[in-house]
Amino acid sequence: MMRVVLQPQFLSMKQLNKLQTIVFALGGLLMVIGAGVSLTGWKGAPYVFTIGAACFTLMQLQQSYEGPSITLRRLRKIVILSDLLFLLSAVLMVASLDNLFHLPQITYVQYVYNKWIGTLLLAAIIQLYATHRIDHELKRN
Repeated sequence: MMRVVLQPQFLSMKQLNKLQTIVFALGGLLMVIGAGVSLTGWKGAPYVFTIGAACFTLMQLQQSYEGPSITLRRLRKIVILSDLLFLLSAVLMVASLDNLFHLPQITYVQYVYNKWIGTLLLAAIIQLYATHRIDHELKRN
């Protein structure tokens, strides 16, 4: 029976450099600050969150996995879904400031107003799950 030996570079995710790591961490911090400060009603909070979500997402998209593991590829796609939900949360947060889409008031409240909280919660849960599973898979291989 033939045994396949994987090269070490296929057993890990592409790592970010120092600057990218700083931007990634700063993006996460800005997301937390923006979401937290939004509870006070400060009008700038959605923009802080949006900048943070953009930085966080862009840096996370820089990481990649090119190896043979189907599980890690699937988990990587789940992380990208979570990133898209973070960006959707940012759009909904900005839209909740005022009726940005000029919808009828009932429709606006029903579909837009403060719906960013649900998408942010979903994105965070998915991100936690995928990150934990990726770490577990990388240690296993």
